[in-house]
Amino acid sequence: MVIGVSTATLRIAGARSLKDKRRVLKSVLARLHNRFNVAAAEVGRHDSHQEAEVGIACVSTAGSHADQVLAAVMGFLEAEGEIELVDYHTELL
Repeated sequence: MVIGVSTATLRIAGARSLKDKRRVLKSVLARLHNRFNVAAAEVGRHDSHQEAEVGIACVSTAGSHADQVLAAVMGFLEAEGEIELVDYHTELL
C-alpha cells in the first residue's frame, strides 16, 4: 500500500471575504473528490481570505499510480479558473 500526499498553496484573487474563500474552496475540493477519488481539505492559512493551503491524499497499490493521480490533481488545480496554484509539494509514503 502506498499513500500519496500533496500540499498545495492556492491564491483566490476574487475572494473579498472568508465566506467567498470558503465557497470557492468547498466547490474545488468537492470536484477533486468526485473526479479523482482523493481526500482533500483546507489545512492551513485559515485566516487569510485570498490564500489557502490544501492537503490532498490518495491510497494506491503502486507508487507510480499515486504519483500519476496527484500529478493529475495538480494539473486540474493549475487549469482551474477561480484559483491560482502558487506552489505544491508531493510525497509518497
